[in-house]
Amino acid sequence: MFRIFKKQSNASPLLSSELFDEHSFYKEFSKDIRVAQSQIVIESPYITMRRASEISPLLKKAIRRGVRVSIYTRNPNHHDGILISESIKGIEVLRSIGVKVYICNDMRHRKLAMIDGYILWEGSLNMLSQNGSMEIMRRIVSTDMCSQMEKFIKSR
Repeated sequence: MFRIFKKQSNASPLLSSELFDEHSFYKEFSKDIRVAQSQIVIESPYITMRRASEISPLLKKAIRRGVRVSIYTRNPNHHDGILISESIKGIEVLRSIGVKVYICNDMRHRKLAMIDGYILWEGSLNMLSQNGSMEIMRRIVSTDMCSQMEKFIKSR
């Protein structure tokens, strides 16, 4: 059975990618933000004051360099308990430095980022709220994959 599958497989290297966990992600993601030249798009369903405050200095520097920074997140009223106020405060921090924060009224749960149309981050880690959970993120270097993700997001 496996021999037949192997003969039919047309697998080829898709792109350059690496995996990161909740410990290694932020260091690498920060490097990408530091070298961004034109655009950063982040989609994170949850935002906390802590994570917004940690990432805002990097995003502020990017904005000063002329980088457009957009964040798509759930409506804070779709959260429960303390997450409502955390989200509102985090959004205020990000908007105060010039980030365009878009409030989405759907129940999106995607965690991704695109930088300059060729770096794509996707996985289980909520970039703007992660705290204490085991997560995985894949960093993909591919204009094709970024384009595909952008089209996918716009179609939904």
